[in-house]
Amino acid sequence: MTSPRSAASWRSLLAILIAVTATGPFALNLFIPSVPGLVTTFGVDYSTAQLTVTLYFVGLAVAQLVYGPLSDRFGRRPVMIGGLALYVLGSVACLFATTIPTIIIGRVLQAVGSCAGMVLSRAIVRDVYDRERSASMLAYITMAMVAAPMLAPVIGGFLDESFGWRAGFWVVGALGVAVLVWTVLGLEETHTPTGKAAGLGDLFSGMAGLITKRAYLGYSIQAACTVSVFFSFLAGAPYVMITILGRPPSEYGIYFLSVSFFYMLGNFVAGRISIRVGTDRMILWGTSIALPPTILFTIVAALGMVTPVMLFATLTIVSIGHAFSIPNGIAGAVSVDPTRAGSASGLTGFMQMTLGSIASYLVGALLTDTAMPLAIVMLVLTSLSMLSHFVGVLLVRPAERQERGTSP
Repeated sequence: MTSPRSAASWRSLLAILIAVTATGPFALNLFIPSVPGLVTTFGVDYSTAQLTVTLYFVGLAVAQLVYGPLSDRFGRRPVMIGGLALYVLGSVACLFATTIPTIIIGRVLQAVGSCAGMVLSRAIVRDVYDRERSASMLAYITMAMVAAPMLAPVIGGFLDESFGWRAGFWVVGALGVAVLVWTVLGLEETHTPTGKAAGLGDLFSGMAGLITKRAYLGYSIQAACTVSVFFSFLAGAPYVMITILGRPPSEYGIYFLSVSFFYMLGNFVAGRISIRVGTDRMILWGTSIALPPTILFTIVAALGMVTPVMLFATLTIVSIGHAFSIPNGIAGAVSVDPTRAGSASGLTGFMQMTLGSIASYLVGALLTDTAMPLAIVMLVLTSLSMLSHFVGVLLVRPAERQERGTSP
């Protein structure tokens, strides 16, 4: 397909995709302030209550492998609508739950359902736009994925304190219904499905074809490593700030606002300039911006001179580079084979979640009385991000470069 003919049409599409993408992060973070209250309400230990968050992440990761191939086979619109309906069902199950297992099951359904928006929004953008324009649109959509987690805990905390933990599910359920209706009425099909009956092996054959392409691995590994830098920071920075540096949690929250602001600003800039600069050059710029501050942070950590300003200044600069490289890396990955954009989107998302989880675990397991483990993990991931872009994309032969394609 080609770009929508009018500014109004592409803005309408962008608004729908932002809404469906934001449902997952918003539902995840809105409920987090209510988790400790479940311990008292249901008489369980905190580790059991925490499963409402942990298994949400598992649902997000695994479901990404399914939505892409399904949408390539049956179309984006019906799969998106089915996912949103499952999200609403999960919200209702949590709302009327009387036991902790019911809430956990409902949260998993929420995660699996909301994952449709995260995966299919990227595929829909690639169906409609060429590679450079896709990167621009994805940068704007990424802003929503930053804004939703920023606002959700504040709203969730207020709702829980004022009305109890069920109030949050009233809100996410109502928003889910609104987004579902909006999608049914406003989202047109952007992909021509094959309509063929398919076994499980057939659905995932597209992924097998993708991982044999050097360019796809270059783009997807770059994006996964870049996202994992964020995961590792989120896992280690609170410990460094509060336990090692002895600062209060409120100060951590204030510093983190600067990271979120500059990441959103970077995505806005990327949305404006990606078309002119080009996907590959934007990734090169982004990885080049992110590497020097991680090197400096590692040196400072080795010297035992980490301060709160140094800690957050590092990620603030890194986040600007990531705002350039992440949406363009995803756009590149889903453009390697436009006929398999759904599979590429799902597999790329799964790689991001999996590597991010591994990075988070490593940081948490290695941190003791120094910030060095956090610095080393961030440096390794940032270096691998740049290396994968060079090896997988910039150094490919002209024939392989031609395979990627730059237009639908």
